[in-house]
Amino acid sequence: MSSPAAAATIAIRAESSPADPDSCKFVVDRTVHAGGPYLFATSADAAGSPLPERLFAVAGVGGVLVAENTVTVARRPGADWASLKRAVAAEIRAQLQSGAPALLTAPRERAPGDRSDDEVRAAIQDLLDREVNASIAAHGGRISIVEIRDRTLYVDMSGGCQGCAASALTLRSGLEVMVRRVAPEIVEIVDTTDHSAGARPYYRRP
Repeated sequence: MSSPAAAATIAIRAESSPADPDSCKFVVDRTVHAGGPYLFATSADAAGSPLPERLFAVAGVGGVLVAENTVTVARRPGADWASLKRAVAAEIRAQLQSGAPALLTAPRERAPGDRSDDEVRAAIQDLLDREVNASIAAHGGRISIVEIRDRTLYVDMSGGCQGCAASALTLRSGLEVMVRRVAPEIVEIVDTTDHSAGARPYYRRP
């Protein structure tokens, strides 16, 4: 079991999402749980998983997403991030200090269409934050969610991606493959960007 001194060295960085003010990503300097993302939309989903159970016990927490070294938390309406961030970080540290696994049981598998649009959006937003935008940032690009409706993901490509001749390839060979992994519910991706280069801003998944 880890000592209190070791636990004190755990670094956690809270990153607010400009696109979603009701969610915040907590980036830990070590693995919280390998794999993911694992989504816990309710306290009932968290039953049997120590870290999500801890977090749902914090007043104001409305959802938890765990993936590798990140824990994304959604707040309930009216909850204040100033105090919520401190409480969430403290619970993450306490769980890691305990030496017990963050998730003891795998989250319930859901068939496509069983999750709400909000749950699917949370999974895709985490994917964009952790993998997609981190990769294309080197080229000055960014992909943002516009909305999810009728199993269709609408995105906006900004920065270096806007008007880029490779933007369609980014969707087809990059984003499409990744989205299929975390959100099989999505059957179409629509690029709403006004590409000055004239690239066709629509992509239908096969």
